[in-house]
Amino acid sequence: MARDLPFIDAHVHLWDLDRIAYPWLTPPFADDGPNGSVEPIANTYLLDDYLADVQGWDVRGTVHVDAGADASAALAETEWLQGLADARGMPNAIIAFAALDGPEVERLLEAHAAHPNVRGIRHIVNWHPDPRRTYSSRDVTQDEAWARGFALLGKYGLSFDLQAYPGQFPELAGLIARHPEIQVIINHTGMAVPGEWEQWRTGMAALAALPNVATKLSGMGFTHRPWSLEQARPYILQTIELFGTDRAMFASDFPTDKLFGSFAQHLDAYDAITRDFSEDERRALWGRNADRIYRLGLGI
Repeated sequence: MARDLPFIDAHVHLWDLDRIAYPWLTPPFADDGPNGSVEPIANTYLLDDYLADVQGWDVRGTVHVDAGADASAALAETEWLQGLADARGMPNAIIAFAALDGPEVERLLEAHAAHPNVRGIRHIVNWHPDPRRTYSSRDVTQDEAWARGFALLGKYGLSFDLQAYPGQFPELAGLIARHPEIQVIINHTGMAVPGEWEQWRTGMAALAALPNVATKLSGMGFTHRPWSLEQARPYILQTIELFGTDRAMFASDFPTDKLFGSFAQHLDAYDAITRDFSEDERRALWGRNADRIYRLGLGI
């Protein structure tokens, strides 16, 4: 079982609502957004809360991904997380927030990169023509300012966590191909929208063709609600077929994925789907790939 394997959780969030403002976790809450109401998780969630959720799993390391703090608090979030890592040993990597099209993006990238646990940046750019699914009013990834900000990541040795929709992937592939020095990690199995399998597969294939792109296997409930093991199976297996067992990694996305099920429900499903893989492949998917791609140096 995967519970017996060393696990590096490649996508976790922590937040202290008394320390930093998180607009998306602030009332009023509504069900009509892309993820439904987030009220059930709108409580402070600290490292000890996460460790309680993962009891029974051999978690050796964590990658903390920007948790949607107010943009003005991006550096404050990094400073808080670095202090936590210095004191507790986790998170082992920090993926910080920066709006790549922002006028002060280079200054912010330089400030983030000065923290030893910072490995990369995430700027959520999900755009979809369906207003119930889109996170923004337009696709900022098509702007020249955004492309210039993306290009700066290589200068500071930073990777990029890509959270977008599959319809955006083919055009993004051109930009990413021009910057082979920037490691890109797709979030949440590419966020496949129900009924758009071919668009998802085409987009994922375009990015999988680039050696500097990897993907996380997580977030089934973002677009499919409710989700199930059998619904997730073709997405997980097709993603691994496209990227191989050396460029994919499992992640919990906790506590956000608590909206869609327990830690065990998600991770046990992923375990069952890949149970027939070799031990070496499973060790890669559950920990070794995250260790290498996020440059953690844990040597599991």
